[in-house]
Amino acid sequence: MPKIIEDLRVRLLQEAQKQITTGGYSAMTIRSVAKTCRVAVGTVYNYFSSKDELIASVMLERWKHCIQQIAHAAQSATGARSVLEAMYVQLSAYIDEYQILFRDEEAASVFAASFGKYHELLRDQLAAPLRRFCTSDFEGEFIAEALLTWTVAGEGFEEIYQVIHKIVEKE
Repeated sequence: MPKIIEDLRVRLLQEAQKQITTGGYSAMTIRSVAKTCRVAVGTVYNYFSSKDELIASVMLERWKHCIQQIAHAAQSATGARSVLEAMYVQLSAYIDEYQILFRDEEAASVFAASFGKYHELLRDQLAAPLRRFCTSDFEGEFIAEALLTWTVAGEGFEEIYQVIHKIVEKE
């Protein structure tokens, strides 16, 4: 009879997250996650088909949290600035949290193909809470892309907003 472990998937994700943020891409392995969680390597593979899927799952869980926070800010927002600022805060925190992966050449080469595949989805998710302040879907996507690009580049919110407000704050 197989042993049932409560919330094992969550524990695996938490341990992988910890190992990624402390040691980076090469430090986190299926074997090290399994050992720390006191399960067999094969058990981890029952949940994740590869190291890269495990890492992507860790990042996706955190991204879902970011999107929820942005949606919450958008619901109570009276203007575009507060939504954009919430987006900036969440994007900056996400980028900071995974900076070790974003700067890792091995990780970058592994995930390069995925980036192109999911970039449009990411932009659409960021554009969604902006649509009520925009005159077209393109405008929302343009603003989302600009915010994403310049946040990743390390620009501050005020510098980014100086340009974006000309689009969303119609006078």
